[in-house]
Amino acid sequence: MSTRDVVMPASRHALYDLHRYSPAIRSNGLLFVSGQVGSRADGSPEPEFDEQVRLAFRNLNAILAEAGCSFGDVMDVTVFMVNPQDHFERAWAVVAEYWGEAPYPTVTAVGVTWLAGFQFEIKVIAKLPESQPAAV
Repeated sequence: MSTRDVVMPASRHALYDLHRYSPAIRSNGLLFVSGQVGSRADGSPEPEFDEQVRLAFRNLNAILAEAGCSFGDVMDVTVFMVNPQDHFERAWAVVAEYWGEAPYPTVTAVGVTWLAGFQFEIKVIAKLPESQPAAV
């Protein structure tokens, strides 16, 4: 059995331990980042939607930075939203603050009915910098 090469940000939030998952795993030159939500350090959701999206990106960016990446290294994005008919345009306005310039990553947006008290979640796959060792 191989050992997972886990990336853990310095400012981890309580959800990783509570729900037993790793924030990200390095493998074969790629970084697989678990879905990130607008969680405060104690695991509670940021109540205001736009700020919850911003906090989800800050949590995501902390993981990417810990792995030596940035959002510019992201190749594939999946976002999940509760009530996308109400939240999509608002979320996409905030996303533009973090997305960067074209060419953009691929993206899949999924409407869901439940995110454990959150309204927005983002998960990504990023390419690791060439100088990073890739775990198998």
